[in-house]
Amino acid sequence: MLPSLFISHGSPMLALEPGASGPALKRLASELARPKAIVLVSAHWESHELWVSSNAHPRTWHDFGGFPAALFAVQYPAPGEPALAERVAGLLGEAGLAARLDPQRPLDHGAWVPLSLMYPEADIPIVQVSLPTQSGPQLQEQVGQALAALRGEGVLLIGSGSITHNLGELDWRAGPDSVEPWALAFRDWIIEKLAAGDTAALLDYRQQAPYAVRSHPSDEHLLPLYFARGAGGRFGIAHQGFTMGALGMDIYRFD
Repeated sequence: MLPSLFISHGSPMLALEPGASGPALKRLASELARPKAIVLVSAHWESHELWVSSNAHPRTWHDFGGFPAALFAVQYPAPGEPALAERVAGLLGEAGLAARLDPQRPLDHGAWVPLSLMYPEADIPIVQVSLPTQSGPQLQEQVGQALAALRGEGVLLIGSGSITHNLGELDWRAGPDSVEPWALAFRDWIIEKLAAGDTAALLDYRQQAPYAVRSHPSDEHLLPLYFARGAGGRFGIAHQGFTMGALGMDIYRFD
């Protein structure tokens, strides 16, 4: 059975400058059985209700600005899988989580940037599930639980966000060994609670975790972690690190 994953996808430049995350993602992909398909929740598909992408040929969406032309030239032409999208929507519906299909949705960079490093051939079908950010972490745990059975069918479930995400406090010149103490304290608290299986604390992280609001002024980049946790089992760390002083690049697996 495949694990579920939480991937900190970092800056879109990760696609061109993979740093330490690139080898970690490549290694992780090599350790897993090749998935038949991927179902992914990205921080960059915020919504008010649940949607599931059913686009058979999603385009590569460069949903950002201010980066080099070389990044906008990157394409990730992975197919979609409408039949799987219908299955996902059905499983969500059975769990009391109504979801609608979106036949036009492209692949945002929360999907294609990390996947381009894991599966550069772009030949594994991808279905995305939207992120109703106003519903908080508990909904994401429920979405993950509703889709957990897919792991036994060769489908890789991924939450793509960031373990810390305060763009206003990044130092673009900082080296990989330069880490802000507040970002480290928050990351370490999350790991401690994940390892302990402390659901109550994790769901209340904005009140209980040190520097929670500083680490996540808004929580869309942490919510995919709860999807991965809900879909998986035993917590493990596949990669740890920071870039730009405060942008966490951790990768977790839930077997």
